[in-house]
Amino acid sequence: MYELTAEVISQKGHCGAGHKVGDKFTIGQMTTPNMCSWAYFAIFPFAEVLEFGGAFPWEKEGEATIACPDADNPVVFKLKRNPRQHSHRHTEEKIGQPLEEY
Repeated sequence: MYELTAEVISQKGHCGAGHKVGDKFTIGQMTTPNMCSWAYFAIFPFAEVLEFGGAFPWEKEGEATIACPDADNPVVFKLKRNPRQHSHRHTEEKIGQPLEEY
């Protein structure tokens, strides 16, 4: 699994959540603090693909560009895949072992 970041790269009109160009968020399995829930719901399917190593053929490897669903005041996010900051060594050591050996 990877850690993901979402950065606002474009914002037109008035964003009701106050998002502006340059805002950055860490995306995980839980709703991201201070991110508009509508934007999070739009980003989430793309985040799931990137988090588990997938890619989109129309995007640069490890990235996706997603707009929030507000057509009159769109906020566009660049989603990027990053290596996790902490180690999963204990988990990696268990891969391939029978369950009773855990």
